[in-house]
Amino acid sequence: MTAYAVHHVDIVVSDGTRLATTLYLPSVDAPVPCLFEALPYRKDDLTAHYRPEYVRFAGEHGYAVARVDVRGTGSSTGVAVDEYPAQEQADLVEVIAWLADQPWCDGAVGMFGTSYSGFNALQVAAERPPALGAIVAIYATDDRYTDDVHYYGGSKKWLDLLDYELYMVAMNALPPVPHRFGAGWRDAWRDRLDAAEPWLLRWLAEQRDGPYWRHGSLRPDYDRIACPVFLVAGWADGYTNTSLRTVAALDRAGVPHRLLLGPWSHASTATSIPGPRIDLVPEMVRWFDRWLRGVGNGADTDPPISVFVRHSSPPAPLLDAYRGAWRNEPVWPLARGRVEALPLGDGIVTHRVRPDVGVAAWLSCAGHGPYGLPTDQAADDAHSLVWDWPAHGRELLGHPLLRVRVAADQPVAGVAARLCDVAPDGSSTLVTRGWLNLTHRAGHTAPVPLEPHAFVVAELELEVTSWRFDPGHVLRLAIAGTEWPNVMAPPAPVTLRIDRSASQLRLPVVVGSAAVSDAPVLVAAPPLDDDRTDVVWRIERDVLAASTACVIDHGARTVTDDGIIACERYEGRVTVADATFAQTATARHRFDLDLVRVAVSTETRLDVRADAGALDVTIDLDVWEGAERIEQRQWHRRIARDLQ
Repeated sequence: MTAYAVHHVDIVVSDGTRLATTLYLPSVDAPVPCLFEALPYRKDDLTAHYRPEYVRFAGEHGYAVARVDVRGTGSSTGVAVDEYPAQEQADLVEVIAWLADQPWCDGAVGMFGTSYSGFNALQVAAERPPALGAIVAIYATDDRYTDDVHYYGGSKKWLDLLDYELYMVAMNALPPVPHRFGAGWRDAWRDRLDAAEPWLLRWLAEQRDGPYWRHGSLRPDYDRIACPVFLVAGWADGYTNTSLRTVAALDRAGVPHRLLLGPWSHASTATSIPGPRIDLVPEMVRWFDRWLRGVGNGADTDPPISVFVRHSSPPAPLLDAYRGAWRNEPVWPLARGRVEALPLGDGIVTHRVRPDVGVAAWLSCAGHGPYGLPTDQAADDAHSLVWDWPAHGRELLGHPLLRVRVAADQPVAGVAARLCDVAPDGSSTLVTRGWLNLTHRAGHTAPVPLEPHAFVVAELELEVTSWRFDPGHVLRLAIAGTEWPNVMAPPAPVTLRIDRSASQLRLPVVVGSAAVSDAPVLVAAPPLDDDRTDVVWRIERDVLAASTACVIDHGARTVTDDGIIACERYEGRVTVADATFAQTATARHRFDLDLVRVAVSTETRLDVRADAGALDVTIDLDVWEGAERIEQRQWHRRIARDLQ
């Protein structure tokens, strides 16, 4: 273990904004490369528990590490106007130049991060700062419209309203940490509060793809990146679709790349449910050693794709680990990949849409409870149209595609498709799923309403998946008209008709043996200590009111090394009515911070009422210093549903 020192500094960018930075500097004689992460999630309190990873980079592997609060967050100055603004990317390019110019840095900088900081690692790499030698992007996306927490298949994600989309309102209203910021922290806090505007309101208004969502999206211009890219993705995560298409694009552009595609949810690879869990730090260090230090460790000659092939596993919301095996692959698309077309039969079949079909799949990005894995799909299958085929031990890898000829009796309707593995005991495990708002059948930039009762042809790309069916199991396709609460239901009750003779399912099938049969050597994570005592994850059926509700409640308490106590609470509920498809989303999020002799609290509340024509949105924010409420704000908007 190398000794290291921790320093708190401000990096001042060109317009005078101070970006609060924590440096972990190894005690070595010569300059070293620097690894850099930038987040809006408050490095000194709410995410201070991330510290062991930085300590390992510095103390075990001799890297300098920089952790930065992005503009307007944590202990930095400025105002956080939105996620991934252009100014933030310009700031981070300046930060990289500053880091590379420090006497303790040898001029090489690597960028890494999970989720938000994985997103901005890709975004900053596309700016090509000269000192950026490599990145590691974990659970990140190349497309903010189709593969983020906002929209899915052209429809608004609904359950996500109860999570990140709301808690950033309360988090952005918190002050700088007084003993980190110094004099003037209250003035900086007041600047934030005066400029506060919920990001969610813009996201709800931007219902079509376009320039707003293309900003910060790597897709389709992958050739903007030149530095080596290491992607980490998980089958239970919500950002997996980027994985194979991005490495294919990087390969075409001649950019060194690696993809580690495991079983994980949106959680650390060491704590994910499901596993098998691994220690990711050695993999990251090996990548940075090769590209920042020039170590000939084979990271540039090994097979670039390592994938965990899931095998038939039982449905369980808290599944400890999938059955399966790791495998290396040399390239994507696979030379031994095939497309198998399965016809859906003859004639026309009618489906009267039930608005709450989808609750067994919950949402498309699992994490820690209450955002767990899909449960047994049998109940949702019973309210869907289903097709069953003997699985015959098939192995899938890639995006299944449903080509469907469909008519609806309303101008706005959608199609949900789920592929399931049905075991001999009748249990149905979700393999992959997809959703398409049919008004977006020609693309997400210019939706077109349906002509009631007229047939249209649509192609629905299901989420990327890997799965090997056990002998004796059944491959099931289930089609429905909702995927609630993952996405909002159509604006009115609707009936679908599907022309089976003009519809088919296309499967990405793997045939033969692997071109590279050896599996990657990965370090297993320590045993998981999983505490679920403070989590509510509940589905309620109100028989008399003919409605369904999904309820969540969870929280956390963190104590930092320097005595800050941070408490978080997240509560929420979404509902949908059988008769009208009217929907609601209500939530309350609260942060209570003891910032060493200064106590602050923020609470935000959300009320969304969705009728056939609009979303009626109310957001309340309350802010306290000690027992005194110093700010009370309310925002109310009625936002028209744009073919949603």
